[in-house]
Amino acid sequence: MMEKNFGERKDYMKETLLRFERMLKTNESEFFDLDTYEKVTEYYLEKGDWDKAYQACELGLADFPYSLDLLLNKVQLHANRGEHDLAMEILERASLFHPGDVEISFMQVGIANMMGEYEEAISILEGLLNKVEDKDEIYFQIGQTYQNWGKYDDAILNYKLSLRNNLNNESALYELAHCLDLIGELESHLAYYHELVDRDPFSHHAWYNLGIAFSKLERFEDAVNAYEYATLVKDDFASAFFQLGNSYMSLEQYEQAKIQYLRAIELEGKQTETCCCLGTCYEKLGEFETAIKYYREAVKLDSQWDDGWYGLGICFSELGRWYEAVGFLRKAIQITELNPDYWLALAETEFRVGNVISAFEAFEKAAEIEPSNPDIWLKWSFVLFEQGNYPRACDLLQAAIDEMPEEADLYYRMAVYQIHSGDYREALVNLEVALTLDYDAHLQLFDFFPELEKQKALFRIIEQYREK
Repeated sequence: MMEKNFGERKDYMKETLLRFERMLKTNESEFFDLDTYEKVTEYYLEKGDWDKAYQACELGLADFPYSLDLLLNKVQLHANRGEHDLAMEILERASLFHPGDVEISFMQVGIANMMGEYEEAISILEGLLNKVEDKDEIYFQIGQTYQNWGKYDDAILNYKLSLRNNLNNESALYELAHCLDLIGELESHLAYYHELVDRDPFSHHAWYNLGIAFSKLERFEDAVNAYEYATLVKDDFASAFFQLGNSYMSLEQYEQAKIQYLRAIELEGKQTETCCCLGTCYEKLGEFETAIKYYREAVKLDSQWDDGWYGLGICFSELGRWYEAVGFLRKAIQITELNPDYWLALAETEFRVGNVISAFEAFEKAAEIEPSNPDIWLKWSFVLFEQGNYPRACDLLQAAIDEMPEEADLYYRMAVYQIHSGDYREALVNLEVALTLDYDAHLQLFDFFPELEKQKALFRIIEQYREK
């Protein structure tokens, strides 16, 4: 019986929309009641067809000029178009018809924020403090307005007032941490977060946000402890399991991270970011086929999730399936063009399939985006070195050294190339600089000289510098 009723409602809505669109085309008059106008407007708003939504509002308000829902929908449509003054005028009219309506006030606050009229927005919100029960939400909105204004200290004060009224206001907890992080005061406020936990040890939100604070400070072991408490208090807290997974990933404990991500999926279903993180987890564990499965899930859920396509490219590269890898990496670049990691991975993969020109173009693009990344220059020069083009490899490294004169790895690699090309004097100069900058990094040299005699000769030189 319920299925039949649902089907009838669906058919009725379909027929109503057909009638409405026919009326727009023919300009013939049709009668719709208020409920129908509201439903038609909502339908077109959700669909993103603003023109038809606006027409439905106009026609509905012609018959029902006091409808709050239609008035607020019209305000939203003007705001979408950037017509903020018109939106405010309609809200003024709506407040005459519906004095004291809180929803109108919230809309006025939203439009005032869009217009940069922050003082007006705060004035409206402060006027609501004595009119509503949920004061935490008003303080939160005041905090948001100060944050938009760039007045972070005032924002922090109001987020704290929000939490004093309701410790479980998730948005206030999150934005408080964000503001403290922005002004570099997160660490000095850890005592405040501990106070929140002491105030209510069974608040999973308090534990969770203590974990967020530790995560932002890169204190991942402390973050793990906080998230684990959050999951003990609330064993179906999917967000805490997800963040717990992230913390274990940062600690390079991939088996533990995997368990947390799988638990998050078990609780809230497959989410794009969780699937992608799980893919990365399996990738780090060397389980590339399983990683591919989860990366595929991620891009199936959101085809614009560039990290998923990049992950697929990396995994197919690791499996030696270079041609497929190139396609996935190019897809990631198509979505996010200015990520140097994507171009660097593409460069190495193009070189593997023999597309040398494409590889060099990709290396060049990566270096253009992030010239201060030594890894790009080391890998690019290594391709030239493998081709036997020692002078060009050295020229590239010299450009990198000019950009990053404190990077020991660049000098070590320059010494390697110069030894191979017979420029021993220059090699010794660069080797001395490298040893001065970072003596312990000299072990990388032996990867390039498998011959024992050359290793012994290098070792004797290196030992001389150890004594210095």
